[in-house]
Amino acid sequence: MGHDDLPTLELAFPGPERDRGVAAILSGQKTALTGLLEIYEHAGEAVPQSGQRFSVLDSEGRPAVTIELVDVRVVPMKEIDDDFARAEGRGYSDVAQWRAAHEEFFQSDGVSEFLGRTPDITDDTLVVAERFRVVKPV
Repeated sequence: MGHDDLPTLELAFPGPERDRGVAAILSGQKTALTGLLEIYEHAGEAVPQSGQRFSVLDSEGRPAVTIELVDVRVVPMKEIDDDFARAEGRGYSDVAQWRAAHEEFFQSDGVSEFLGRTPDITDDTLVVAERFRVVKPV
């Protein structure tokens, strides 16, 4: 199955943040990602499952790498730990840095515009915590 046959995954929004995320996957620094469950629900998308493969797109919408999910959990934000935060590959030294960055993104103008409101983020906010492995760079 080639990149074109796979569902796509887009990190954040096109631009520097997405480019840094794709680069972190390609370098092996990023082996985890987090999504707000409310975004999946609002988009009418099912929560991904372990074993699924995705073609991760770059900022130009081109396939950059294929990943396979190895663990997917829906958990409250308070259950994310330092190990998972570091696996996000964004340089977070601990879960406090991860949490601050994710709260900022989940309450960003882009997410708020998509949802039609700014979400409240609390310890009990549900997130989709995914671990993955690289199957094939482009």
